[in-house]
Amino acid sequence: MNASTSTASAVWFPAYVALGSNLDQPLVQIELAFTALASLAKCRLVARSNLYKTQPLGPQDQPEFINAAAGLLTQLTARELLVELKRLERELGRELPVVRWGPRRIDLDLLVYADAQISESDLTVPHRGLPERNFVLYPLRDIAPELLVPGHGRVRQLAARVGGAGLAPLAGVQ
Repeated sequence: MNASTSTASAVWFPAYVALGSNLDQPLVQIELAFTALASLAKCRLVARSNLYKTQPLGPQDQPEFINAAAGLLTQLTARELLVELKRLERELGRELPVVRWGPRRIDLDLLVYADAQISESDLTVPHRGLPERNFVLYPLRDIAPELLVPGHGRVRQLAARVGGAGLAPLAGVQ
């Protein structure tokens, strides 16, 4: 992306977002989320992963999830992007889960923002669970296999380390 196409002094940063849903037609919810991400001001959706059917992380008495990853270029700071992701979740109908890691209509998590390492009460980049969660790593591997996750290693290596148990790529759906 040539930053001069928007403003002369604009700097674009790469950012990666995880998408997940297991309620209210999850495939539809993921598509709505991709559309919403593509419409964010000062952001460009530049990559989207394949979709994966996955087992829930938390309580097992809930529907399977559909997970994906998005690659963005953004002029927003990490904090501004987080605020926008939370706003999109609300607009897409996310309600606070009654149970931690319980069912949800949509979940948008900021995974990586440029080479930043941020540890604040409400913002951790890279995302805390990223290195251990195959349902995040495999979609991310689709769009950025050589991405260096600050403090952890390359996405391809992290995905190989955790393996693909419980993941099922959705053929012909992207």
